[in-house]
Amino acid sequence: MDSLTHVVMGAALQGALMGRWQGRKAMLYGAVLATVPDLDVFASYPDPVSSLTHHRGFSHSVFVLTGLALLLAWLIRKRWPHAPYSGGRLLLTIWLLLITHPLLDALTTYGTQLFWPLPYPPVSISSIYIIDPIFTLPLLAAFVSCLWQGARHSRLRAGALIFCGVYLACTLVGKHVAERRVRHALAQQGTHVEAIFSAPMPLNSLLWRVIARVPGGEYVEAVTGAFDRGPPEMLRQPLHTELGAALDGDPLVARFNWFTRGWLRYDAVGKDLVVTDLRMGMPGHFIFRYEMGQQNASGRWVSVTPTRWQSERGGWPELRLILRRIVAEQPPLPLQTWATRGN
Repeated sequence: MDSLTHVVMGAALQGALMGRWQGRKAMLYGAVLATVPDLDVFASYPDPVSSLTHHRGFSHSVFVLTGLALLLAWLIRKRWPHAPYSGGRLLLTIWLLLITHPLLDALTTYGTQLFWPLPYPPVSISSIYIIDPIFTLPLLAAFVSCLWQGARHSRLRAGALIFCGVYLACTLVGKHVAERRVRHALAQQGTHVEAIFSAPMPLNSLLWRVIARVPGGEYVEAVTGAFDRGPPEMLRQPLHTELGAALDGDPLVARFNWFTRGWLRYDAVGKDLVVTDLRMGMPGHFIFRYEMGQQNASGRWVSVTPTRWQSERGGWPELRLILRRIVAEQPPLPLQTWATRGN
């Protein structure tokens, strides 16, 4: 999630658990502590693929953060042995603040390595967009009100936390419905779905982008919304897995594939081999694209140090179409036009 969401969530949690003794300071302490896992952004890596795949790594591990919570609780208790709250309550508060951060991140699309250092792939439940005003604004309102008027507004804070919990549950239901619609539409065409992934489109949880891997080395881009009455709009695209096979053995390509759970597309653009994370973005506007291979003099593809591939990121015109598409099926999103522009 975005940093503001982590700040206000941490403030709400510590305010609820420690506000009785710490007053307004509880929310400030919680706001700071909840951002600790993101300190890994200051780590330096030799290439953008390494940077991408190591972010939300060790600093988001439930094992590392549990150990950090134990250490911090011990240090704080040693410094203030006569604090009016129990050591158990202190430990629970710190642990919840630290653990909630990666758990929220795991609900987004990027991928969070909750079980580092175990080689388990990053968790990417992908039920909420990284910036979702409906989720964040109630927490922000509670944060501002409690800072302004004090702990007596604890009901507003509790209400915001309950609302957020219910909202997250609703996004999981929406994700399931979107995937079921796409599976059903493809089944009616006689198309078998080998794997499926879905993610909410920007700034909402009502319009969903679903990608389905199908036989023949292709995948289907689909868009469906909570208010739709017609079938999903769909676009079939190639994966070009034969190009990916040319880079077999490259450790960075293998790590990229592990990080995305195999949701990669390969494109030959001139003499450059571009690898795309299909989970993030949409046709023509993918966020993570990297040049990872080049054609040598003999025409063979060879691995190179990855560099960021410049592509259109989209702006207000595209966002306006997406927001309008939430409530109106017509006109459909120009997926084919976007895809052509992106290649």
